[in-house]
Amino acid sequence: MDFRLTEEQRLVQEAARDFVDKEIVPHVRDWEAKGEVPRSLYAKMASLGFLGAPVPEKYGGAGMDYVSFALLVEEISRGSSSVRTTVSVQTSLSESTLMLFGSEAQKQEWLVPLAKGMKFGAWALTEPNAGSDAANLATTATSKGDEWVLNGQKRFISNGSLADYLFVYAREPGTKRHEGLSCFMVPKGTPGFSVTKVETTTKLGLRASPTADLAFEDCRVPKGNLVGKRGDGWDQVMRTLNNGRLGIAAGAVGVARAALEAAVKYAQERKAFNRPIGDFQLIREMVAESATEIDAARLLTLRAAHLRDLGVDNTKEVSMAKLFGAQMAMRVTDRAIQIHGGYGFSGDFDVERYFRDARILGLYEGTNEIQKLIIAERVLGPTAKK
Repeated sequence: MDFRLTEEQRLVQEAARDFVDKEIVPHVRDWEAKGEVPRSLYAKMASLGFLGAPVPEKYGGAGMDYVSFALLVEEISRGSSSVRTTVSVQTSLSESTLMLFGSEAQKQEWLVPLAKGMKFGAWALTEPNAGSDAANLATTATSKGDEWVLNGQKRFISNGSLADYLFVYAREPGTKRHEGLSCFMVPKGTPGFSVTKVETTTKLGLRASPTADLAFEDCRVPKGNLVGKRGDGWDQVMRTLNNGRLGIAAGAVGVARAALEAAVKYAQERKAFNRPIGDFQLIREMVAESATEIDAARLLTLRAAHLRDLGVDNTKEVSMAKLFGAQMAMRVTDRAIQIHGGYGFSGDFDVERYFRDARILGLYEGTNEIQKLIIAERVLGPTAKK
């Protein structure tokens, strides 16, 4: 087993690290206060291939393997979890949907501009009454002539207010649970589609990543906007989320790493009792635990990415990486605040932002509890049906 990165993977890591240090870290506080990231940043990221990282070159992407993609996402998250969220939705959800299920014509028309950063994408699954129980979604899609007519609401949609292309999951009337679900691409500006609410600075974290509520009222899209096979939506959701969860696992490593680096710097500079606090045993214990957990989370993530590159089913490994990463990030960011003492609770240091941003990792794209259910099913087998 070789743990060394290839030359290509190392170059991706170095390029991402340099970009984050120069283009994100100096500005992220201002973006978080304003609740938005300038489009110019994403244009720069697109020029480096970051917005189409795992997309094949023939569709305008960088053609990265998933290990490289995980390393890229880790670095972006180290700089800004808000930026990482926007990039993850663009790549792991929107672009993945087209790569996995889109027709060749759809890839040429929609995937290419997404991968090149000319357009933004959003992935609309969650609803007011369909979160962890995603099969409970109520948005309907009715076939009428040459069109589909969508009616319903979506909730907590990252990039929802930014997106040019929205990949919306809806069910045909009269169907229940996992049956009758399909994916539809709804372009921005389509009559009957509206953004009803946008949250940025009012959220606990990810304050520069817009989270939107969406409404569809007799929203008509052409039959050609059906992505994948009619009624295959549930399978699409599960397969796409596997890619999304891999990005979140890598993001957990990045934000935890940022917190540990900040804690180490502070522990070396801050003095108490005429000594750097990093000399004290309990501080050293916290640093050691954090460093170990970050390494473990990174290895879980890279294993899941490696299996994805091999074309092997990595569902269990992705869920393990996301679960452990989300829990690890909360512990590491909490320790970073503890090491900073009262200053960690203030807005003077970035560790309070890292703590706030880490909290979402165990909620979106499958809660910690959902990941446990997935892992247990792969280990124990399905539960007995009554």
